[in-house]
Amino acid sequence: MSIKHSKINAPLSFDEINKEVSFTVPGKPFGKQRPRMSRRGKFVTTYTPKETVEYENLVKLSYYNSAEDTKLKGAIKAKIKGVFPIPSSVSNKQKEKMISGEIKYTKKIDCDNMAKCILDALNNIAYDDDSQVYELSVTKEYGENPRVEITLKEDNF
Repeated sequence: MSIKHSKINAPLSFDEINKEVSFTVPGKPFGKQRPRMSRRGKFVTTYTPKETVEYENLVKLSYYNSAEDTKLKGAIKAKIKGVFPIPSSVSNKQKEKMISGEIKYTKKIDCDNMAKCILDALNNIAYDDDSQVYELSVTKEYGENPRVEITLKEDNF
């Protein structure tokens, strides 16, 4: 498919119209924590916990390392896959079932907290605002290499 660009009249590929960015955040997946509050005299201050800020910075760094200055526009589809470590206490038979997907990861963290942390971290970096995400798929599974795999795709047609 070839579309003429109005300014330079050169062929424009489909990939340039509907951009897709995939990247991986190394380490155990992390969920967005609730804001904390502290009292300073007569005033109450709200702040984001240190662990959440550090993880969001890791997400930003991972995005920059793979996508550099790519900023998505318009409607966006997002896929987030959290891969959690297998407990060392499980048998080899259970480990095989966990890796194959027969045993699902149903422990903490919640899918929505994991997605919230990732999408909030990418505000003003991968897109203008996470409200552009109109479709979201979040999964959790076991794996030997803990990480979060993220794919963001423009969907302008």
